Amino acid sequence: MTKYMDYMISSHPIRVFNPMIDPSKQKIKSLTIINAGHLPGRTLQRIDAKFHSWAFVMITNGSGYYRVDGGETQKVEAGSWFCLFPGASFDYGPYSEGYWDEYYFTVEGSRVTEWLEHWLQSPGLIKRAAFDESLIHRMEMMFMLIDSNVPNNMDRAALILESFIYDLVSQSDKSELNNRESFVLKVIDDISQSIYMKQEPAEMACRHHISVSTLRRIVHEHTGYPLNEFLHRLKAAEAKNILLNTELTVKEIGEALGYKDSFYFSRVFKRITGVSPKIYRDRVGQ
Repeated sequence: MTKYMDYMISSHPIRVFNPMIDPSKQKIKSLTIINAGHLPGRTLQRIDAKFHSWAFVMITNGSGYYRVDGGETQKVEAGSWFCLFPGASFDYGPYSEGYWDEYYFTVEGSRVTEWLEHWLQSPGLIKRAAFDESLIHRMEMMFMLIDSNVPNNMDRAALILESFIYDLVSQSDKSELNNRESFVLKVIDDISQSIYMKQEPAEMACRHHISVSTLRRIVHEHTGYPLNEFLHRLKAAEAKNILLNTELTVKEIGEALGYKDSFYFSRVFKRITGVSPKIYRDRVGQ
């Protein structure tokens, strides 16, 4: 291990691990850790950086940005991790006058290709993970193994790293799924709370910063009904409550729910419930 001060990188001591081992003495040939490090309080930014090997970068504190091939600038926060890889150009680092705490591992080997084929999806996107004490302990354990310069320990570090990255990917997948489920429920709840408002699909979609086609797809996948049919069914369910708990006329109920034509409202209600609004009130309300 090399521990030194480099004020271009950070105002704190940094640790860099560059193992000096004959690769022929390692038993695992498909994955080799080339170097690793810990950069607490990093302030250095990289512009148009290119890499010959794969690197995995974990941010445990601070914030900044990450961009691949001049594309969208993605926000990096504590609990983020991202990849650096050959064949692309990267702009990344803490915000100006800011910092982040960084752990990184640089690797080579055919094993990474297998990861990409089977479980390491979208390597150019920021991923999220909870870097608790157990994950940090695993990174520190890899540092100890690498720093020993013992071939068998380098193999062990490579195996731990594969398991570590796999666990990070699993965490990210769960987080993305939970975020999507939360967003979908938010959209559905918003539609459900808006049945008394006259709204076009474009207005609903705009409110959630999505396209109309995405809105329609979300509703259909979640409810099993097209958007318009889902709205009709929501309004029919609300109309049942109003019919049983108020003296409002069928015409007044239809208008309150956005139906200008009371006959059309009655037809929709009967198609969904099997009876007309009047018969529903007379039968169920008795």
